[in-house]
Amino acid sequence: MQAQPLIAVSNVEAASRWYQKTLGLKSGHGGHEYEQLLHDGRMVLQLHRWDAHHHPHIGNPEQRPYGNGALLWFWTDDFDDAVERAAAAGATVLEGPKENSNAQHRELWLRDPEGYVVVLAGPYGDVGM
Repeated sequence: MQAQPLIAVSNVEAASRWYQKTLGLKSGHGGHEYEQLLHDGRMVLQLHRWDAHHHPHIGNPEQRPYGNGALLWFWTDDFDDAVERAAAAGATVLEGPKENSNAQHRELWLRDPEGYVVVLAGPYGDVGM
């Protein structure tokens, strides 16, 4: 099994550009209603425009915050590069970079332009005890 989260957004193309620039993902579909974002050829995130098609369970675009209680968590084996890419993209930093002593790794907490929380995490054990 492999997770392929889907988030609803108001502007698929803008959200896609943000995830590509900030996380280094690649477009796998493209379009203004739906996008698949890939890492190493594998889909890791789907973007769907709120009002495209009829999906009654996609959520309510009037209800904020989006993703309340759910985080988009991305593991990376090159944390320093991910931090530099996020800074170069002008991403909104909520917290970090910081060390998570429980997981023994580093994290960077961001907010995407739609309001979702995105966490970039280094490999487990990449910091000393």
